[in-house]
Amino acid sequence: MSLTGLCLVLGGASSGKSAFAEGLVTRSGRAPVYVATARAWDGETAAKIAAHRAARAGAGWRTVQEPLDLPAALSGVASSEAVLIDCATMWLTNHLLDGNDLSAAETALCAALAACPAPVVIVSNEVGQGIVPDNALARRFRVAQGGLNRRLAARAGLVVAVMAGLPLVLKGGLP
Repeated sequence: MSLTGLCLVLGGASSGKSAFAEGLVTRSGRAPVYVATARAWDGETAAKIAAHRAARAGAGWRTVQEPLDLPAALSGVASSEAVLIDCATMWLTNHLLDGNDLSAAETALCAALAACPAPVVIVSNEVGQGIVPDNALARRFRVAQGGLNRRLAARAGLVVAVMAGLPLVLKGGLP
């Protein structure tokens, strides 16, 4: 299978987007790299991270844990690899909660994605289809996530929405 350039996989929580994205990377025939962005904020999240790691164990994945500096993570990728970033939503959350400049972080990420010698599949949540959040931080996050998703989709050659585990191609064609 020929996976090239940037692919964005969108979906709601537990939609199957990560499993779909992993399949794209593993079927590419390239050495798979998993760039994990989650932080273990609590026991539940730590258990989820451990389960994800266990699921990839023995499958040949090289895992890079990087909650903030995705450009540094991408700079260490070889052209013989295929990268899965899971996920842009956690990455954005980390920057937002740390009080970082979101515009600068997104600009650096987009530059790193353009410079990456390997294909990159990035997973992101679609958060704009629900009700308007009742607090300012959640509303700011929703707006920022929508903007990031639009910027990534504009740069991606392939954009896929996943619902109930089923892919719907929004842009490009499946490899």
